[in-house]
Amino acid sequence: MQDDFFKYQAQTTPHPLAMEISHANGSYIYDTKGNAYLDFVAGVSACSLGHKHPRVVSALKNQLDQYLHVMVYGEYIQKPAVELAKLLAKHLPNSLEKTYLVNSGTEAIEGAIKLARRATGRSQIIAAHNAYHGNTIGALSLMDYEERKAPFRPLLPEINHITFNYEPHLKQITTKTACVILETIQGGAGFIVPKNNYLEKVRERCNEVGALLILDEIQPGIGRTGKLFGFENYNCIPDILVTGKGLGGGMPIGAFTASGELMDTLHKNPKLGHITTFGGNPVIAAAALATLQEVTESDLMSQTIEKEHLIRQHLQHPLITEIRGKGLMLAAITTSSEIANQLVLKAQDAGLILFWLLFEPKAIRITPPLTISNEEIIKGCGIIIEVLNTIESNEQSRN
Repeated sequence: MQDDFFKYQAQTTPHPLAMEISHANGSYIYDTKGNAYLDFVAGVSACSLGHKHPRVVSALKNQLDQYLHVMVYGEYIQKPAVELAKLLAKHLPNSLEKTYLVNSGTEAIEGAIKLARRATGRSQIIAAHNAYHGNTIGALSLMDYEERKAPFRPLLPEINHITFNYEPHLKQITTKTACVILETIQGGAGFIVPKNNYLEKVRERCNEVGALLILDEIQPGIGRTGKLFGFENYNCIPDILVTGKGLGGGMPIGAFTASGELMDTLHKNPKLGHITTFGGNPVIAAAALATLQEVTESDLMSQTIEKEHLIRQHLQHPLITEIRGKGLMLAAITTSSEIANQLVLKAQDAGLILFWLLFEPKAIRITPPLTISNEEIIKGCGIIIEVLNTIESNEQSRN
């Protein structure tokens, strides 16, 4: 299987981890050699309820017995998609009432960009340095990492960048700006949280110049920060909300949400302003609906903050300089990129799944399922500490 993996399936890096999966359940993934791995990554924040959550699996099976794909998005009334959009509206501010369901977070970003340009008649977009919003051409254009962008130019023009949390740059938002697009918590940059009411000030500046504010909640959303959406922590309501990852409960989904007035601009002058064949797929929507119901009806969100405190309490080590983020969207910052690399690889050997971040080489992603138990958190943190102790001891021996 490993030979076929490398021969027939396109890769994204020269050295993928290449673990061959047998099955997964709860907070654990199992390989074909019979090894169990405690999952501190949750499919890069996608598996909000862990692996094979009974409510999600039941919703999937029930929908499979009804119908699969029947028509392109938006033409037929399909109950799972309607109920999902309705439940999102129930838990969002009144100005965020209508949702467009798509296939991934990056497609949702593309739709949000199109919506902002269509609604404002402007073309300039403001994004943040070290932003990550996906890898399709429009989303890639928002990135300022030239090494990743250069091979694919020309990209979208009129993209300007500001520094997250740096207020003087807000002057770059002008009457020429169609939208400002920010991650509520910067992910690839190292889980940077807003400070000093930064998002409120961005919101105020957008109001002043008539620009729309798009918040990317693909990672912070669906309970991961202790609120259903990260922006609820920062007193800032976007004009367009983008989500994905954790909304699907392990199934592929994306969504962008805005007011009815804004969203209606995509179905006229011209019509078909955004179209997608499989967006709102009934099987995917059923899984997302079950996920959203479980997160909003349970105490998982309040538990998330308690679990954050537990992780911070048990992850104290000289090789960890700080822990950034909020809730169960955390990044342990190590003393060097080499330490981070060793930790990810040696932790997997010890039965714990960790992962890297895109732009902060010293960071280790800690984004377990919201359903992870306190005992599993303590166990995983213990493995991290043991691995770091070994790394530290080896370094001292070499010196």
